[in-house]
Amino acid sequence: MILASINLANFKNYEKIQTSFHPKMNIISGLNGSGKTNLLDAIYYLCFCKSYFQTSDTQNILHQENFFRLEGFFQPKTEEALVNISQAYQKRSKKVVQRNRVTYTNLTEHIGFCPLILIAPDDIQLINAGSTERRKLIDTTLSQFNRTYLDYLIHYNRNLQQRNALLKTFASTNTFNKALLETYDEELRKSAPLIHQNRLELMETLNPIFQKFYRQLSNEQETVSLQYKSSLLEMDFAQILAKNRQKDCLLQRTSDGIHRDDLIFKIGEYPLKKLGSQGQKKSFLIALKLAFYQLIQQKKQMLPLLLLDDIFDKLDRQRTQQLLEIVTQDSFGQIFITDTQLERLQQILQTLKLPFKHFEIQKGQIVAEKEF
Repeated sequence: MILASINLANFKNYEKIQTSFHPKMNIISGLNGSGKTNLLDAIYYLCFCKSYFQTSDTQNILHQENFFRLEGFFQPKTEEALVNISQAYQKRSKKVVQRNRVTYTNLTEHIGFCPLILIAPDDIQLINAGSTERRKLIDTTLSQFNRTYLDYLIHYNRNLQQRNALLKTFASTNTFNKALLETYDEELRKSAPLIHQNRLELMETLNPIFQKFYRQLSNEQETVSLQYKSSLLEMDFAQILAKNRQKDCLLQRTSDGIHRDDLIFKIGEYPLKKLGSQGQKKSFLIALKLAFYQLIQQKKQMLPLLLLDDIFDKLDRQRTQQLLEIVTQDSFGQIFITDTQLERLQQILQTLKLPFKHFEIQKGQIVAEKEF
């Protein structure tokens, strides 16, 4: 997958830009706050119909404007024609997403068409925050190559919300309807086993790939592990719901299930969160995201876009060069990198004899672009 060009209007701090990209390596430099990350987020938005960083579409609109519009021209494979993807959002209106001027009736139909992995400083929340962020990573990855998984996940989450609402109703009205609750339990049981099985298979395939990338980044200086945690590994989902029925009524929510699955990160035998250094944590997250990249590539037989947002800050020159040597191999496709230290990247890329295009960003404007 290659993003040939992009047009932005009123997106974040960009009033209007139009530019084309290098098919392999694109370096975006500028001061903090200039708009480097916003340009990557626009690319992410074109692929996922949402921002990587903002939950509200309104927050992506340029200040004092009432709409934004994005347009990208993608080339799925070398021999295929360009595909136009456009997305527009206006305050108090429905978001419109189109492929070749045809509007999607359901936004989920677009997910996976433009496969992408983004690595950003905010990824540290995968280590520091709760299990929600780690499940989101699994779900986002699987949804890019497994439409059935996405459909079942939507079905499960919708029925989970309805079951939780019913439990709250029981509490507020001091009533209990076992037959009605079992109806929602049955709906959850239709999708939970498939979601669990897909996650389990994903992690079994992912682990050796992750280990390979971490060894390359760390020069095998330490060992790390990645473990999938789920109550469904120990008990059938129907049993879980039955066992926790009284507890769920007291808590007014579904206390256990695949919506509580997690990933356990370790360095040696200890939790990465507690004992990992900043460099080790960053290397762990980069190796994890690269493993997800390779997995998507294998499943879709297509090279996803790779976005690296200001990730070199806590990496020494050796690990930075090792990372660039990895991602510039033929097993990786088009890459977008943001960084404040252009000179360091230039030196490494020139050492590796890699052509690239450089964009300098100032206050939401591309003030210079040049191919090297």
